[in-house]
Amino acid sequence: MNDIETTAEHPAHVPEFLRRLNPPQREAVLTTEGPVLMLAGAGTGKTAALTARLAYLILTRRAWPSEILCVTFTNRAAREMRERVTQNLGGNVDGMPWLGTFHALCARMLRRHAECVGLQSNFTILDTDDQLRLLKQLIIDNEVDEKRWPARQLAQLIDRWKNRGLNPSDLDAFENEAFANGRGQQFYDLYQQRLKALNACDFGDLILHMVNIFRRERGILEQYQQRFRYIMVDEYQDTNQVQYLWLRLLAQGRGNVCVVGDDDQSIYSWRGAEVANILRFEKDFPGAAVIRLEQNYRSTPQILAAASGLIGANRERLGKTLWTELPAGERVRVIGVWDGPEEARRVADELEELMRGGTRLDATAILVRAQYQTREFEDRFIQSGISYRIIGGFRFYERAEVRDALAYLRVIAQPADDLAFERIHNQPKRGLGAKALDAMRRHARRTGMPLAAAALQLCDSDELPRRAANTLAGLLNLFARWREQAHDLRPADLLRLVLAESGYEEMLQKERSTEAAARLENLSELARAMEDYPSLEHFLEHVSLVMDNDARDDGDKVTIMTMHAAKGLEFDHVFLPGWEEGVFPSQRALDEGGTVSLEEERRLAYVAITRARRRCTILHAANRRIYGSWTSSIPSRFIGELPADHVEQHTTMTGGASLWRANWSEQEDPFAHVAALRPDRAAGRGPGFQRAVATGYDLKQLSVPESRRSAASFAARPRSDIAPGTRVFHDKFGYGTVTGQEGNKLEIDFETSGPKRVIDSFVRPAAH
Repeated sequence: MNDIETTAEHPAHVPEFLRRLNPPQREAVLTTEGPVLMLAGAGTGKTAALTARLAYLILTRRAWPSEILCVTFTNRAAREMRERVTQNLGGNVDGMPWLGTFHALCARMLRRHAECVGLQSNFTILDTDDQLRLLKQLIIDNEVDEKRWPARQLAQLIDRWKNRGLNPSDLDAFENEAFANGRGQQFYDLYQQRLKALNACDFGDLILHMVNIFRRERGILEQYQQRFRYIMVDEYQDTNQVQYLWLRLLAQGRGNVCVVGDDDQSIYSWRGAEVANILRFEKDFPGAAVIRLEQNYRSTPQILAAASGLIGANRERLGKTLWTELPAGERVRVIGVWDGPEEARRVADELEELMRGGTRLDATAILVRAQYQTREFEDRFIQSGISYRIIGGFRFYERAEVRDALAYLRVIAQPADDLAFERIHNQPKRGLGAKALDAMRRHARRTGMPLAAAALQLCDSDELPRRAANTLAGLLNLFARWREQAHDLRPADLLRLVLAESGYEEMLQKERSTEAAARLENLSELARAMEDYPSLEHFLEHVSLVMDNDARDDGDKVTIMTMHAAKGLEFDHVFLPGWEEGVFPSQRALDEGGTVSLEEERRLAYVAITRARRRCTILHAANRRIYGSWTSSIPSRFIGELPADHVEQHTTMTGGASLWRANWSEQEDPFAHVAALRPDRAAGRGPGFQRAVATGYDLKQLSVPESRRSAASFAARPRSDIAPGTRVFHDKFGYGTVTGQEGNKLEIDFETSGPKRVIDSFVRPAAH
C-alpha cells in the first residue's frame, strides 16, 4: 500500500499542511521514493509543495533532518524553507545542516576534504576584487598587455569554464584561443596554481573542487550517497553544468531525488543556466515520476491564456497548461504609441488613474527588458510627481557609468567642480593614482585654486613624476578642447566625443561582457536623453533636479525593474514597455544565440506576463530615437504570437495584433498605420511629435501613403513660419537672422554669437 492510498483511507491522520494542498501538490509530496520531477508552472504553489514534502519526510521519520539534502539558489529561499518547515511541524526542527545554497553546501563539504585538492581546511574564499587583483598580477608578470587582455575578461572566462565543470586540462583549442591568442589554458592553470599556493579558492572552485573529489575519491562520494536518503532541488531549470554534475553524482546513490522547476521560466543562460538539465531529467533518471502543478493561484484566466499561447511557440519544452479558478478578469492589453516619451506618458497617466481609483502604487510594476529603458520613465515620473523605486539596480542617473559621464560633462561646464574632477581624473585608469591626487589637493589648498587649475600648474613642476605629469597635461588639454567644442556641438554629440576620446568607451568595449554591454547601452541612452536639451547647462540642471528626488525606499511607490529581476514576484498591475523587435526580443540576444536565444527571450516574455495578478499591459512604440536618430520600430513578434481571443487593443495605432502577426516579418513601416493622434494632447509627447505638429501637418488628415514617411522625414520638414530673412530668438545664442535653410536645419547669424547652425525646433520667431 503506497502513501497516497494510506492517507486516503485515514484522512484524520493527514497533517494540516497536506490538507491545504491540491491533488497534484499532494501527489508530489507523497511520492517519496524514486526520482520525481515536479514541473511547477508560474504561481502554482511550488514552494508550498516543496516545503510540505520536506516536512512530511521528517514527520513520517523516513529520514532525519541531517539525512536530507535540500538545495536552493538563494539564502533567502533557504531561510523561507526552514521557516515554513518549522511552521508545518509546529515547532523547531533539530538541525537541518544540509539545507542551503549550492555554494554554501559545497563549501561545507570542501572544508572536510580540502586536502584532496591541495588545500587546508581553513582556506580563504576570494571575493571578486581579490580575484581581479590576482589575475592582473599574473597577466603583467607574463608580459601580456593588460589593456588589451584585461583581468576582468579573464575572470569571466574562468568563471564560465568552472560553471561548465571544466578544469584547465579540459579546455579545447577553441576555448584556449579565447584569451591572449591561445594562452587561455596557460593562464587558467597559473591561476589555479596561485590559488593553491595562497590556500584559497574562488566561488566557482567550491562546486568544481567537489565534483573533482567525487570523481577521483569514490569512497568520499559513496559516503555522501549513503548519508543522503533524500535529495531535493529548487529551481532546477536554473542549474548550470557543474551544479548538474554535482547533483547527478550524489543522486546516483539511493535515487530518491526530487527536483522542482519550470522549463518555461529558464531565463538565466547568460550566467550559465542550462534549460537542457530539466528537459533531460527523465533520460538521466529512467522511470522518473513527472508531476505537473498547473493550477495557478496568482493570475486571471485571461492572463494565463495569453501567456500559455505565447510560450506554446517554443519547441524545446516539456509542456503544461496553466488554469485557475479565479474570475475571468480583463484581457491582456496591447497599446501602440507614437514614441518612447509617449509610452512613458501613457504609463504615468494610467498610474495616476489607478491611484485615483484607490490602487496603491506598491501593487504596480513596470518591467523592462534592459536597464536603459528606465530613464524615460524616471524622467516622466519626476515631472508627474509619481513616486518610484528601482529594484535590482540603481536609478538611471545613479549608475556608475552614468555618473562618470556626467562628471566629465560637469568639468566641461564648470572647471571649478572639484568633486567631478576627482571622480574621473583616473577613470578610466591613467596612472594618476592616490599620490597624484594627493599632490593636486595639497597644491589646490595652498593656492586656493580649483583642483583642475592646480593640476595644470603641477604639470610644469617637479611635484609629479614626468609620466604622470604628461598624462595629466594630456587630460587637461582634452578638457580645454572639449570646452571649446561645447559651443558648437550638440550636447549629445559632445558626450559621444568625450566617451570616445577619454578612452571610457574603449574600456567598456574591451571587457567583452554582458555587464559591460549593458553599461554601454546606458551611456547610449544618456546621449539619447541629451537630444532633448538645447545646451549642456540645461541638461545638467535637469539632472540635478532629478537626482534631488526623494530616494528613500519607504512609502507607496511604483516598482521599476528588469524582467529578469522580477522572477518570483507578483503585482496586481504590470506594465511591459518596449515590445519591439531589437528591444524585445533583444537584438544582441538574436545576433549571438539565434533560435536558442529567441526561445529564451520568449520564456522571458512568459515570465513577465505571469507576474501580473489582475491586469497586464504591453506597450510598443512606432518609433524610437536611437543614437540621436529617429528609427521606425516594428512591434515585437511576441505580440503577434499572443492568442487574439485574450488580447484587447487599446492603441493609437490602427491594425493590431492580427496585423503584426501577419506582417511583422515583412518589416512594414509602422507609420503606415498611424491613426488620429490628438494635437490637443501634444504636451508631453516626444520632440518628433512636437516637430510634426509644428510643421503644420495635421496627423488626423494623413493619408496612408503620406503617413509612410519616417519620423526623421517629419522632423526634416521645414517650418512654414521661418524662412531666410526671418529674425528669430534662441535660448542660448540670443537674437539672430536666418541666412540659410536646409530641411529643418537653419544657418543663423546671431547678433552676439556669430554664425551658427541650429535645428529649427530650438528657435522661435522674434517680435519686431
